[in-house]
Amino acid sequence: MVSLKAKIREKFGSKNKSLRKEGFLPAILYGAEIKNFPLEVNEKEFEKVYKEAGESSLISLEIMGKGSKKLQVLIHDTARHPLTGKFLHIDFYHPSAKKEVEAEIPLVFEGEAPAEKNLEGTLIREIQTIEVKGLAQDLPKDIKINVEKLKTFDDKITVADLKIPEKITILRNKEDIVAHVMPPRKEEEEEKPAEEEKVVEEEKPAEEEAEEEKEAGEVKSK
Repeated sequence: MVSLKAKIREKFGSKNKSLRKEGFLPAILYGAEIKNFPLEVNEKEFEKVYKEAGESSLISLEIMGKGSKKLQVLIHDTARHPLTGKFLHIDFYHPSAKKEVEAEIPLVFEGEAPAEKNLEGTLIREIQTIEVKGLAQDLPKDIKINVEKLKTFDDKITVADLKIPEKITILRNKEDIVAHVMPPRKEEEEEKPAEEEKVVEEEKPAEEEAEEEKEAGEVKSK
């Protein structure tokens, strides 16, 4: 389990800006059976931990200072700068060891689909993350999916095909499609020839129409 050091934060509100300039991030810790703690953590150290643990794996958070303690926590939520993507704030959550929690687990696609490689199709990832439920200590960091079983355009990987720990429950329809390969688009059909011009019958002269009507009347009278 990866670990991260933190200390009680004494700067709040607008002062958090100066905290970030010093290379630290404001954070808060809350959860089962503990009171809320305003914290600060080293930005670079947190980035390393986040890459390794993500938001679904427990980390060991060591709160330094008087009455220091270690707690197993989840990186429950983060706020980022909309332009730079840098972290601005962190929420740490201390889950109960006996109560299940819900979490979004990222899907990691591995291998190469034969239908993509040999048939020139396009791999479509319908789902990027999946919501699960279980005890925090049982949550996986990610779920790996091998796409090499996608040999034809009819093959599909569904939620039911995902390999997850026994104690974890997936909160999604098992028939939902996770990945498949789409066939290549056919070349544009040749332009259809212009529709043949409709032949418009010329209007008959009035005298000719009158003659035809007269002949029709004579036939009826016979």
